[in-house]
Amino acid sequence: MTPIIRTVDLRMAYRVGSADVPVLRGVNLDVPGGEFLAIMGPSGCGKSTLLHLLGGLLQPLSGNIFIDGTDLTKLNDSGRTEVRRKKIGYVFQKFNLLPTLNVRDNLNLAKKIHGNGSYSPERTNEILDMLGLSEKTNHHPSELSVGEQQRVSIARAIINKPRILLADEPTGSLDSGNSRMVLKMLQDLNATLGQTIVMITHDYDAASAAARMIEMRDGRIVLRVEAAALDSKYEGFL
Repeated sequence: MTPIIRTVDLRMAYRVGSADVPVLRGVNLDVPGGEFLAIMGPSGCGKSTLLHLLGGLLQPLSGNIFIDGTDLTKLNDSGRTEVRRKKIGYVFQKFNLLPTLNVRDNLNLAKKIHGNGSYSPERTNEILDMLGLSEKTNHHPSELSVGEQQRVSIARAIINKPRILLADEPTGSLDSGNSRMVLKMLQDLNATLGQTIVMITHDYDAASAAARMIEMRDGRIVLRVEAAALDSKYEGFL
């Protein structure tokens, strides 16, 4: 199967004082369309940098990043933004919801930012219902639980039906009950909408919700584990 995400010898470094500190040291990664992939590793291993590169938020020092056949490294800022708008949704650990807007208006703003006017209110209602938020449409973020805020964050990320969903520690701010709920929702989105999901996490329990896991250390991929080898606590949820 042709990968929807591919990196080739991806390298990245950050300038600290007068020195360049390597963060990624030749990452080669293929993610088939429709896969749910977890990327694990300790703080500082490069997993967040890798996710930001896949989303076109950073440019690498060298190497290539192909998103649905388009090499992001060959595009300027506006070109990468266009790919991100059309193909990629983000779920963050910090929900980044606008506090002055209610749930529906946060989603409508996301639709406007994506520049897609083709979705009717029924599309928003469908997503709210899918994520159990139908009764919360007029609530502001301060009136929602932490778990509900993360669900709104997920709804915002998928409002434009992106082919790729990038999740940055989506359960990092949640308790165990809300973590299980969010992971189940990501599994459902992967199964029902066929979205490709790349999730970074430092938590094995969260990673075991995915179909495949890779582990990073010191800017390199050191382990790849297929679905059959994962001892998943989330088996049978789908």
